[in-house]
Amino acid sequence: MALNKGLTAVVTGASRGIGEGIASALAAGGAKVVMIARNQERLREASSRTPAAIPVVCDVSDPASVERAVERITKEIGGAPEILVNNAGLFRVAALSSMAADLFTETINTNLVGPFLFVSAFLAGMQERGSGHVVTIGSVADRQIYTENGAYSAAKFGLRALHEVLRAELRGTGVRATLVSPSAVDTSLWDAMSGGEADGRFPPRSGMLSTDAVVGAVMYALSQPAAVNIDELRLSRS
Repeated sequence: MALNKGLTAVVTGASRGIGEGIASALAAGGAKVVMIARNQERLREASSRTPAAIPVVCDVSDPASVERAVERITKEIGGAPEILVNNAGLFRVAALSSMAADLFTETINTNLVGPFLFVSAFLAGMQERGSGHVVTIGSVADRQIYTENGAYSAAKFGLRALHEVLRAELRGTGVRATLVSPSAVDTSLWDAMSGGEADGRFPPRSGMLSTDAVVGAVMYALSQPAAVNIDELRLSRS
């Protein structure tokens, strides 16, 4: 089932990987897509590959930056988007005994506070309109604990809880909410994690999910009839 033409969408973390793939698929389906990322150069490159995309530089962990981005987005698309995909995330590993406080807070702010800020900014407009869809990109780490994942798992467990509350509050409003939680996905974030395969901390990249698998799951949830809500999709490598 295809998306309705002319929808508006906001995708965070859209300059590479899963976020860029989702933005590209939405644009190919006829949506007007706002691509959010904090790295201006990468965002410019990614948006140039996505037809009619609107690039907006924003640090999702900074409330002031989000406020400025929301103001611009609202003017560009004329209100709250029909689709919000909270994808931006930060993955850092460290044992709790050696984890710096700023690493912990940066991870929580990016992976949990950032999604809240965008939901908070657009949800009232979606509810007033009586339609919309919030997609949250979770992780296998939102249910399963791994060593050296104290910050990341705390953020993702919290993000799953945020989704569950959101889903409960949205029933009957016409606004939908979906959590897509993949196992490890082969993206560029692993480039900086050398050595993890050898010591067993991470699976080999050849055994990870593809970006396309996650994009396909998101598009599946978004393309369901208005009366159908896909509450949660959990993805793993077969």
